[in-house]
Amino acid sequence: MIPSDLHIGLVGPLPPPSGGMANQTLQLAGLLRREGIVVDLIQVNRPYRPPGIGRLKGLRALFRLVPYLTHLWRASGRVRLFHVMANSGWSWHLFAAPAIWIAWIRQIPVIVNYRGGEADVFFERSFAWIGPSLRRASAIVVPSAFLEEVFGKWGFPVHVVPNIIDLDRFPGGVGRPMPLKAAAPHLVVSRNLEPIYDNATALRAFDRIRRVFPAATLTIAGTGPQHRFLAGLAAELGVVDAVTFTGRVDNAGMAEIYRRADIMINPSLADNMPISILEALASGVPVVSTDVGGVPHLVTHGETALLVPAGDHSAMADAVLALLGDPGRAERIRAAGLVAVRRYAWPQVRPRLLEVYAGALEQRTAGSREDAG
Repeated sequence: MIPSDLHIGLVGPLPPPSGGMANQTLQLAGLLRREGIVVDLIQVNRPYRPPGIGRLKGLRALFRLVPYLTHLWRASGRVRLFHVMANSGWSWHLFAAPAIWIAWIRQIPVIVNYRGGEADVFFERSFAWIGPSLRRASAIVVPSAFLEEVFGKWGFPVHVVPNIIDLDRFPGGVGRPMPLKAAAPHLVVSRNLEPIYDNATALRAFDRIRRVFPAATLTIAGTGPQHRFLAGLAAELGVVDAVTFTGRVDNAGMAEIYRRADIMINPSLADNMPISILEALASGVPVVSTDVGGVPHLVTHGETALLVPAGDHSAMADAVLALLGDPGRAERIRAAGLVAVRRYAWPQVRPRLLEVYAGALEQRTAGSREDAG
């Protein structure tokens, strides 16, 4: 039972940039507030002050960390629960672990909402540092059965609470078919320009697709350090005139990009439960994705998407061409995806998350009674 006066501290990144975890943090804050829950947003990626500090790699972490820890400590005196959006790498050590330990010191329950698709590798490398923090969590929440398996391997039970998709943001997918523009198909990749998302394989697949559909176009929506490399690769492949790099796109802009898309490609090398796939499904856009991490738990090959091996541009191109060559099959996959994505809307996810909150609060209450006795 959730108390009517629940006040939580939600710890995580916020847009910009509009990455999956940042969007989930912002969206969750709004949904919880609609439930009457008071939410303190504790942002891990607040703008640098002064702004020029962001260019000084040795100092910028300190200028972000000190205000963050101060905010955490003050919030821990007001809230009844911390909900920490956590990821792998330095993000864990700098932001998630301090939140867990401050909650433990202040004796408030803390939910660790772990979302990193590279969890197994991260644990193998750094578990001596990660384990003690995880053991102080009141509950661990993961968005997929894939991460449930990873945590089980390391001896941690978890609650599976999937990522949330706001279907109201993508009204174009419901109630109408989306016939493929076979003469000039428009393909979309909506991942940031980072090595882990392997946009290079998508470009190489697109080169093969263009040989069959010379008027095809590709939009790559995202930002990141590989922009120059990827633009050079597009020029080398001879497809630069058909590829658009949008840069940073806000939520409204992404909905418009999906509205104009025929097929969405997800080329990532490691993944958990990508919001970009949920957005494509909700928009009624057929998906071709690599079969890494949690993706096969999210979509079913041949039913709600087509899945291919990571790094295999030939297989990716063949899957896209299979959909373009068989509009009936593409429509069946599109329609099945629209049905499947409803499982990730707030009304379906809400009871699972609130049950975790209630359990953590009850556990803390029971512990306090034992201490008093």
